[in-house]
Formats: sequence, structure tokens, C-alpha cells
Amino acid sequence: MATSIEMTSPWERVRGHWAGPVWLRTAHVVTGLPIALAAAAVIVGLTVASVVLIWTIVVPVVSLMLLFWSVPIFTRVQRNRFNAFLGMEIPQVPRRVAVSWNPFKMLYQEARVLSTWRQLGYHLLAPLIAGIGSFLVVLAWSGALVAIAIAVQIWVEDGTTWRGTLAMLVAMGLLVTGPWVARGVTALDEYAAATLLGPSLKEKLAQRVETLRESRAEVIDAADTERRRIERDLHDGTQQRLVWLAMNLGMARATLSDLPDPAAKLIAQAHEEAKLALKELRDLVQGLHPAVLNDQGLDAALSGIAARAPVPVRLQVAVDERVSPTIEAVAFFVVSEALTNIAKHAKASGAQVIVWREGERLNLVVHDDGAGGADPAKGSGLRGLAQRVGSVDGELRIDSPAGGPTTIRVELPCA
Repeated sequence: MATSIEMTSPWERVRGHWAGPVWLRTAHVVTGLPIALAAAAVIVGLTVASVVLIWTIVVPVVSLMLLFWSVPIFTRVQRNRFNAFLGMEIPQVPRRVAVSWNPFKMLYQEARVLSTWRQLGYHLLAPLIAGIGSFLVVLAWSGALVAIAIAVQIWVEDGTTWRGTLAMLVAMGLLVTGPWVARGVTALDEYAAATLLGPSLKEKLAQRVETLRESRAEVIDAADTERRRIERDLHDGTQQRLVWLAMNLGMARATLSDLPDPAAKLIAQAHEEAKLALKELRDLVQGLHPAVLNDQGLDAALSGIAARAPVPVRLQVAVDERVSPTIEAVAFFVVSEALTNIAKHAKASGAQVIVWREGERLNLVVHDDGAGGADPAKGSGLRGLAQRVGSVDGELRIDSPAGGPTTIRVELPCA
């Protein structure tokens, strides 16, 4: 409690008026003037050169390229100045200008970056802010020193007179207003820098969306890795134990023929239950992440589920280069779930699955000749397909009129 009272005492408030941050603000204002003048001189000089010598073609192109390259350099210097004197972190604006060897195309791409024009605006505005601010700050501090010197000289030569007292009052007024002037100028400079040198709201939102997209991709990759681990543990552990149990129960059922009927029935029932549990476990493992998908790729994995499908399936896969494991898992899930829905609801006599890669997109088409009427709003299976495809920024389209046929088209990014 004593510390809190001491920190809020009048003396602390008075002393804080001339504390270290005031001198850092003063240094910020004073050092800003030469930096702002240098940046403005370069920008204006290059602009004038490109306009005056426009008939040479080469000089304007080179001047504008130097102009666009110099703007980020001056921005970096200003950003460091704000950080050094004010502790202000101005976020760096992400720039995504494609590199091109064509100078005209490069200039066109640079000219489309809005942040470049905002930074140009600050560097042209900074000399005005820094010039007026430096004048006011220097006037306040130097005027206070001059007034003190005049007051002392008057008192030494003429004694205590009203002129010396007036000069000292002027000096005290300037000493009091100096920190306020420094705060006001730096506040204006901070606002201009945050508005023009930092990212705009649109750029912040775009950067946030990109961050969320990367986070989502990491979560999806982690979930897919975890599914593969569970599949491996079930395949190598639990499934092997169930196989051993079913084999032993089968051997007991075949060899122990002299058992009482209740015991024989119990062994037979246990054997059937073990085989059923093994089949369900294999289906579960296959649905999580089939090992053949990792080992041999999408073609082999889809061939397996097409061969096991209750309806005849014609499969065509044209994927020369493998895509990422996450995209392979999504593609496998889409085809597997679509064939399951066809077997349960479509009343189809056959189905066709076509998978091919076109550039950076993996395309899937699942077609059946069933009754149609498939609607994602009516079933969780199709909603699950849409959610799984959307999790990797894919697109899913369903064409299923009443009476059939049904066609599911999916586009997935290969990355």
C-alpha cells in the first residue's frame, strides 16, 4: 500500500512530467526530420526524373523501379525509429509481388500494391510533421534555456527586477509545455505511421485468414497423423490378438468333439463372435486410414474398396504424381463414403468412379444409375462429405435429380 501511495504522490507526477520518455520523444521528433527529408528527396527526385525524362523510356522505368524498391527501405528505417525511441511495434505489411523479368510487368505489379502508396503518402507527409514538430519542440526547449539565461543575466546586472522575473516565468512556462509539445507531436506521428506504414484492416483480415488457414491445415495434418497411428496400433496389436483368438477358438471347435453340447455351443458362439468382431475391426481400420493408401497410393486403395463394394464399380484413376497424404485421405474418404451411400440408399445396379489430376487440382467423379434424390440437408453422410472436402478448401457439387442418376463431383487442392 505504501508503494502505491508513493507512486501516485504529487512529487512523482511532477517528476514524471520530465522523466526519460519525454527525452526519448524529443529525440524521436528531432531525428525524424533528417530521415523524412532524405526519404522525400529521393522520392521526389526519382519521380521528377521519370516525368522529365519520360521520352527516354529507360530512365523512367529505372527511376520508378528504384522508387518502388526504396520505399520499403525508408519504411524499415522509420519502423526502427519508432521502435527505438517510442517502443512502438509497427507490423510489417506482407508483400506478395510476383517476381518477373519483364520490367513493365514488374512495375505494374508493384503499382497494384496499395500498401506501397500508403507508405509513399507517409514519407511525403513525414517532412511536414517532422518539420513543424521539430520547430515546436526545439523552440520550447531552447526558448526555455534562452529565457533562463536572460533572467540570470538581468538578475546579475540589475538585481531582482520585474524583467528578470518575467523572463524566468517564460522559461518555466516553456519547460512545462515542452513535454506536452513532444507528446502531441509524437502522438500525431504515431497515428500517421500506424495508419500509413502498417497493414490496413483488409490486409490484417487477409493475414488473419491466412494464419487460420495454416492453423487449420496443421490441425488436419495432426488429425490425419493420429488416425494413421491408431490404424497402425489396431492393425499390429488388437487385430492380431483377435486373429489369434479366432484361430484358437476355431481349432477348439474342430478338435474338441467330445465336449457336452452346452460347452460346444458356447465355443461355437464365441468363435462366430470373434470372427464378427475381427471383421468389424478390419472395417474400422480400413475406414480410419488403410495401410495400402500409405504404401501403394490412391489407385491401390480405391481398387480395394471398389472390389469390396456391394455393387459393380468401374474405376479409372489417372494420377501420375502422388498428392499430399492429407489430400489422399480425403479423396479416399469421399469415394468410400459415396460408395457406401450408393449401396445403402441409391438402389443402383452399378457405379463409376473417375479420379484424375489436372494441374494443382485433384478431381473426383462418382456416378451411379440409382434412384437419385440425394440431398445433403437430409442425410449426415453427404454433410460429412461436404465438411471433409471443405476442411481442405475443396469444392463438392452434387447433381441428383429425383429418379436419378446421381453424380458427385469433387475438386481438391493437391498441396
